[in-house]
Amino acid sequence: MAKTKTAFFCQQCGYETPKWTGKCPSCSGWNTFVEEVVQREDKGKAATPWDDEKKENNKAHRLDDIVQINVPRMIAPDPELNRVLGGGLVPGSVTLVAGEPGIGKSTLFLQVGILWNDITTLYVSGEESAQQIKLRAERIGAKNNNLFLLTATDTATIFNEVKKVKPDMLIIDSIQTLESPYVESAAGSVSQVRECAAELQRFAKTSGIPVFIIGHITKEGSIAGPKVLEHIVDTVLQFEGDRHYAYRILRTLKNRFGPTSELGIYEMVAQGMRPVINPSEILLSQHEEPLSGIAIASTMEGLRPMMIEVQALVTQAVYGNPQRTVSGLDPRRLQLLLAVLEKRGGFHFGQKDVFVNIAGGLKIEDPSIELALVCALLSSYEDKALPKNICLVGEIGLSGEIRAINRIDQRIAEADKLGMDVIFIPKANMKGLDLKNFKIEIKTVNKVEDVYKMLF
Repeated sequence: MAKTKTAFFCQQCGYETPKWTGKCPSCSGWNTFVEEVVQREDKGKAATPWDDEKKENNKAHRLDDIVQINVPRMIAPDPELNRVLGGGLVPGSVTLVAGEPGIGKSTLFLQVGILWNDITTLYVSGEESAQQIKLRAERIGAKNNNLFLLTATDTATIFNEVKKVKPDMLIIDSIQTLESPYVESAAGSVSQVRECAAELQRFAKTSGIPVFIIGHITKEGSIAGPKVLEHIVDTVLQFEGDRHYAYRILRTLKNRFGPTSELGIYEMVAQGMRPVINPSEILLSQHEEPLSGIAIASTMEGLRPMMIEVQALVTQAVYGNPQRTVSGLDPRRLQLLLAVLEKRGGFHFGQKDVFVNIAGGLKIEDPSIELALVCALLSSYEDKALPKNICLVGEIGLSGEIRAINRIDQRIAEADKLGMDVIFIPKANMKGLDLKNFKIEIKTVNKVEDVYKMLF
């Protein structure tokens, strides 16, 4: 009998060492090493029964001799999922979906499996019983005779059922509950997560069956398990949102088959997750009368233009040190814009409390919303509401100039579609712009003071 070996693994990055150490040399984390049992001598053959089917792939081939096969993508019934995957699901791909507990990961992908009724789906759950999943399926309301449910955590059992069912798609919920018979550590440990993910990856690549893997996140917000988990898979999706809001965001962090900046928006309803096709309408508040401190900005998330509402509140500081509270935006960008307004515009924000919020619970990284943020700050500072149905887009430089942005035509078209009357754009973006395609009035600005003179 082979001797059982133990090793120490870092629970944050997966670094392996034969002896315990206080500080991880890879991620510099303290007290993160845990001893786990490994049996490398008895590991033997991998658990996937598809490994022997394509041994010819283990031979070296000349690059010019490889024949490219254009495999069509599998189009899901969920348009938002197709968007974040880059236009559909690629056969043989491995997709990791991570999110906070209770955010709706299991509900979303059970709903995908039920609504995708023209393919056979195997849903493997290691966290819930069959009765619990049945209750959730009845709440969704749809029916699918091609959806099979398996409650198991052993990878050998899962692959045996795969051979019997022969599904077109496999959903694993979740990777932290799986156990491989070739690793003798507890479920959820670094070695188990790494081995189970490697087995699923080999299965997907050799069989051509796409696999969705649902994973947990740590209290810091990163994906639980070793970092190699994100390297193994083809696509990493982050499912995020505030529990106090009904909207959820599916964001692409890694995608080998498409862009990495796409996002899909869902609304949590009683029947499950409802895809939001036009998010601009829900992200704009409908005010009967103009209010100060509110400006409309046009932003881009991947290839999708969106209209969002930027809210600002500027009040006199009463507690000594002025407060700077930001929600949905990088606080350092607010400090930068306040310094520009102080230096170039002469506005005294040094003794003012400033609060900024992006409506809808979104987190925006697009710098083109800076012009709308500046106008919202000035509107609250002067206590004057901006004119109704105007949109602002532009990046602010340190000297107060308004810099050009990308994809200006798509932003203008989105504002035009939503019924905006005027849009302010950087003057540098007028080059090559065909104004005949838009009904909306377009005004160009070069500096922040130009916008201030026009609006205030």
